[in-house]
Amino acid sequence: MGNVVAIVGRPNVGKSTLFNRLTQSRHAIVNEEAGTTRDRQYGKVDWTGREFSLIDTGGWVVNSEDVFEGEINKQVQVAIEEADVILFIVDVLTGVTDLDDEVARILRRSNKSVILVVNKADNYDMHALAAEFYSLGLGDPYCVSAINGSYTGDLLDRIVEVLPSQKEEELEEELPRIAIVGRPNAGKSSLINAFIGEERHIVTDIAGTTRDSIYTKYDKFGLNFYLVDTAGIRKKGKVNEDLEYYSVIRSIRAIENSDVCVLMLDATRGIESQDLNIFSIIQKNKKGLLVCVNKWDLVEDKSQIAIKTFINAIQDRFAPFTDFPVLFISALTKQRIFKVLEKAKEIYDNRQNRIPTAKLNEVMLPIIENRPPPAWKGKYIKIKYITQLPGGSVPSFVFFCNLPQWIKEPYKRFLENQIRENWDFSGTPIQIFIREK
Repeated sequence: MGNVVAIVGRPNVGKSTLFNRLTQSRHAIVNEEAGTTRDRQYGKVDWTGREFSLIDTGGWVVNSEDVFEGEINKQVQVAIEEADVILFIVDVLTGVTDLDDEVARILRRSNKSVILVVNKADNYDMHALAAEFYSLGLGDPYCVSAINGSYTGDLLDRIVEVLPSQKEEELEEELPRIAIVGRPNAGKSSLINAFIGEERHIVTDIAGTTRDSIYTKYDKFGLNFYLVDTAGIRKKGKVNEDLEYYSVIRSIRAIENSDVCVLMLDATRGIESQDLNIFSIIQKNKKGLLVCVNKWDLVEDKSQIAIKTFINAIQDRFAPFTDFPVLFISALTKQRIFKVLEKAKEIYDNRQNRIPTAKLNEVMLPIIENRPPPAWKGKYIKIKYITQLPGGSVPSFVFFCNLPQWIKEPYKRFLENQIRENWDFSGTPIQIFIREK
């Protein structure tokens, strides 16, 4: 199970700076892929071998500049509901404010692990000032400076210490795990109900270690898989459904625990920033993707041109990753819902796709010879050999060449597109690595 750590605090205490600082440790290892930077509110952190997701709750709030108490209380509420550990950020320069007191009161009442982080403590004199934050009743304050990174290592040590121990949910067998995600009201629940139908008995809940089971075993139409539940579908929590940014946080766990994500779009609403947020979380986690345009029964113009336009719009917004199937469905009239499962299964199979090395070289080397990587300072770059890495959840290819550091992002994309044109990897991300021979 992925652990979720949430950052809360009033505006201007340095939440996003700290977020960037902590997720940096990860970005140093994983290069920023093109197109994944659009959301600065969700990242993965890897510290001493423990990985967790970091969420800056402030980032989800629309126009967070004029945040008043109500907004912050909502952030804190969602953090309490959804996160394993909460980082409460305060500012040493302003000392304890009324709003800090208010937030601390809510956090004390929750039985969550809370770490009190005193930011902007750039030097030792500041550390002495941090003592006043003991009054919040949340234990020892951790002094850090998000700007220059001092003491963030100690903070990460502490986070890893209080994270719940990694208990994997035991699943009986290796079956595809499919998550259905999307904005509120895109029709996730209707689709799941359409799958499950009234025949409750073909669905078995796996009693998980988590507070509510997230896997529903499902066999019907000769397909066998687990539906990964977004917490919101079964449990209407204290948090109102209309708070859109919560739905994104809700999706995170489901996405991390799945193999293939079915992203539901609402045909009557088009693509919204919310959809892009969820899409980029799927991207960051390198999961399979199937896009379903739901409520197609409500659309007047169902011509081929309309369909083409819609698909182009989706691919435009989700570029550079465009090789995924798009289905037009109606969960209400059950139109093409079986196709959803079939396609999701195909994507799962594509993720397991293995291409023999000989075949890979036979097809790809001539293509590369025709369009070699651009020369660099008069040096020619030669790719000599290609192989697919064994195992792993994402198909990964290694290209061996003499000057790997000069092969840039656009050429890697060219290589990926050539692989996709010659073999079926529809719906699944591909990783391209360039190594020295």
